[in-house]
Amino acid sequence: MNDTNLIRRFQRGEPESVRVLYRAYSRAIFTVAYGALGDRSLAEEAVQLTFTKAWQAADRFDATRGIAPWLYTIARRVSVDLYRRERRHESSELDRDLAVMPPSFEGMWEAWEVRAALDELPKEERAIIEMTHYRQLTMVETAEELGIPVGTVKSRSHRAHRRLAEVLSHLREETA
Repeated sequence: MNDTNLIRRFQRGEPESVRVLYRAYSRAIFTVAYGALGDRSLAEEAVQLTFTKAWQAADRFDATRGIAPWLYTIARRVSVDLYRRERRHESSELDRDLAVMPPSFEGMWEAWEVRAALDELPKEERAIIEMTHYRQLTMVETAEELGIPVGTVKSRSHRAHRRLAEVLSHLREETA
């Protein structure tokens, strides 16, 4: 859809433009969300959240780029946030079940190596890894809790994961 007039109306926040975009893209967004979440009601929630977020950010949309990729990017991010939210609820039940199972020696050794690698990270990167992985916070929640921009969280997370991958590469080779 390359209707320049529609895009301008969308950027100005005209409600009818959002309805037109919803009719044009909601099924494709649902497919993206359902593929990521595997749950119909969560996918429907993702569609609604995607268009709400798009509506809120309409004035920041770059009209020189296609609207479909922009909407799909929002949908993927929303789906990840919903997945993490749901997983956080499920993980507390799973953690109780796993607490009674004795860990294997190999598992304990790998956990120790991961912990040691985490301890080698700079404090700022380590905090982000702990918040996003152990506490299951989203990037936005992490940014809010640390009082830093989301972009900073993402770049620190990327650097931290790259460092961890280098330090722990021997674990991948051992399991292969």
